[in-house]
Amino acid sequence: MIFFWVVILYLALLMGISVWKSRAIKNQEDFMVAGRKVSTPKLVGTLLCTWLGSGTLLAGAGLAARVGISELWLAAGAWIGIVIVFFLAGRVRRIAQYTVPDILELRYNKYARILGTIVIVIAYTTIVGYQFRGGGFVLNLVAGIPEWQGVLLTAGFIIAFTAFAGMLSIVSVDIINGAVITLAVLVAVPLVFFNLGGMDFVTTELDPALFSITGGQNWIWVMGVFFPTFLLLLGESNMYQKFYSAKNEKSAKNAVIFWVIGTIIIETAIASLAILAFSHFNAIDPSSIMHLAVEDSERIILHAARFGTEIGIPLAGGLLLICAAVAIITSTGNSFLLTPSTNLTRDIYQRFINPDASEKVIVLFQRLMVLSLGIVAWLLLTQFRTILDMAFTAYTMIGAGLTPALLAAFLWKRVTTAGGVASIATGMGVTLIITIINSIRAEPLIPFDYIVLPAAGLSILVLIFVSLLTKPDPKEKWEMFYEEDVELSDAIEEFR
Repeated sequence: MIFFWVVILYLALLMGISVWKSRAIKNQEDFMVAGRKVSTPKLVGTLLCTWLGSGTLLAGAGLAARVGISELWLAAGAWIGIVIVFFLAGRVRRIAQYTVPDILELRYNKYARILGTIVIVIAYTTIVGYQFRGGGFVLNLVAGIPEWQGVLLTAGFIIAFTAFAGMLSIVSVDIINGAVITLAVLVAVPLVFFNLGGMDFVTTELDPALFSITGGQNWIWVMGVFFPTFLLLLGESNMYQKFYSAKNEKSAKNAVIFWVIGTIIIETAIASLAILAFSHFNAIDPSSIMHLAVEDSERIILHAARFGTEIGIPLAGGLLLICAAVAIITSTGNSFLLTPSTNLTRDIYQRFINPDASEKVIVLFQRLMVLSLGIVAWLLLTQFRTILDMAFTAYTMIGAGLTPALLAAFLWKRVTTAGGVASIATGMGVTLIITIINSIRAEPLIPFDYIVLPAAGLSILVLIFVSLLTKPDPKEKWEMFYEEDVELSDAIEEFR
């Protein structure tokens, strides 16, 4: 029961911070973007914690347990995406909006805002849903609570936490969560590695395919797992909303540097821990409580925490690893619940329904949206077989439905309003159609780890062809997205 009480105490600490911070909420800027006063260290912590969710802890670790180090193609998509984001972070902060659909309407039109909001709500409630499932796994493991009850308890906590103080509470606790996550995995990996026998164990006991670049898969599979996270990261609304929260452009850009370093280290460590631990627990007699079957591989990190003494992790280390799991699940759930509630509040309610709403009414409405979307996220759990399926669907929804049009706003002056809107509609529509067909068939029409290829491919083609076939947008429509370029051109002309 010690694991259970440590989890409860950790959650109580997080909730206490959220309640305390709620006293500082005065307006929508405080709730949505933390008053635009977030420093670089806090921004790094919250970016790191948001990205490292159940998709990494459960789905990614489970995939690593099954296919080996080639799972890092899934993570590498995000790493490359973060590097590209470095060059956009300053521009995004300079525009200083509240949401990604704000940008879409600024560059395209109100229909782009509406479609973008729908994409984000669908994708992010799906992501929140599998955080709930991850919490159910944790509570079932540490306290024997039935998984469905654990899901409900996790949902209640995440919804309440987010509703209290919004972005203020998230950035405040994520500096703690980030430290716990980093310390836990960096301590666990060497302990397990040396306890199992070090390099002798790796070279003699593990299948060499676990360390091949493709894990025995083909390059189409590699593209199928790389591009969902790559395209998701580039269109990740949480990230943009947190850039809006930064105190200035320099803080936003500096945070990206430390974010990519931290992400590479932690995701590589989690994949390594999953491979090592699963090789041991899967080989144990199936009649033992410590045996872990292939179909349960998504639980490997939690299993390693609970039975850590079997593989060299002391009790204190196991408790720290469980706290890291809780930190990963709750921090991601909070962030991915706040963003769509912000979109519905800012991009639908405030933009079209009640433009003159007071600050108090806006904050109250967003809190109601947090509750409503939390319920929807819980209902979505029934529509997918595994967390990995949920992750690929959500990633593709953003990557195909949002990212091409969003990046084009910053990188391609020739993109037109019609091209941007058509791209969003195409990416969202193709992803939805494939997902619905997969959910009603015994065997999926297209495996979830491949749906990004047709969805993103068609979205990009439509963006290009419709833009080239329609009249270019006037300069005032796009020039604010290239302010640095304009300033540089003016300086050159003045020099001449």
